[in-house]
Amino acid sequence: MNNNEYKILLVDDEPDILEFLSYNLKKEGYNVFTANNGKEAVVIAKKENPNLIILDVMMPDMDGIETCREIREIPGLKDVMIAFLTARSEDYSQIAGFEVGADDYINKPIKPRVLISRIKALLRRGGNSESTSTDKVDMGGIKIDRERYVVVQDGREINLPKKEFELLALLASKPGKVFTREVILDKVWGGEVVVGDRTIDVHIRKLREKLGEDFIRTVKGIGYKFEF
Repeated sequence: MNNNEYKILLVDDEPDILEFLSYNLKKEGYNVFTANNGKEAVVIAKKENPNLIILDVMMPDMDGIETCREIREIPGLKDVMIAFLTARSEDYSQIAGFEVGADDYINKPIKPRVLISRIKALLRRGGNSESTSTDKVDMGGIKIDRERYVVVQDGREINLPKKEFELLALLASKPGKVFTREVILDKVWGGEVVVGDRTIDVHIRKLREKLGEDFIRTVKGIGYKFEF
């Protein structure tokens, strides 16, 4: 899809933030809608069926958490991508957001170039909900072939033990998505001997040693995500 085919709904009670986001997204060609409170956001979301909603957490009357929960209960919007926009870094607010169905967090203040990059990654995820079943992933100079258990970075083949490969493949299946520790344990280790957070951390450290520090990000208190 071209950028002008994507609908993005921006929700924030601060006019300056809405103007800043709207200007930069329209400049990239996106079809932008705005709302300054949660109730208005729900009405517009029902009418326009956006591809992505960027939702401020701290709003009066109906905050971002409540708004996200209500949107997720609407059948036609249960799969829309939702990113929270927040200046808050407390772990509990992020955990609450993910529990009601948020896909990502974008922290204020944010530079336009970084904002556009994050939005492009979110829209790719939204347009490829079946990406976890894809046999091959090619992004950011890294190629992952699940059938052959092969990872190639910038033309260099990297040999990974089975669990490291499965962990990388899981995170890379949906760039930008935060995988909780519980999901990682279930998807990678399944019903095997019970392992703890320390096991995940060791595998993440080894992957960073082999691939570099830039691809796997820690979301404190929650889990990990793959970015490129």
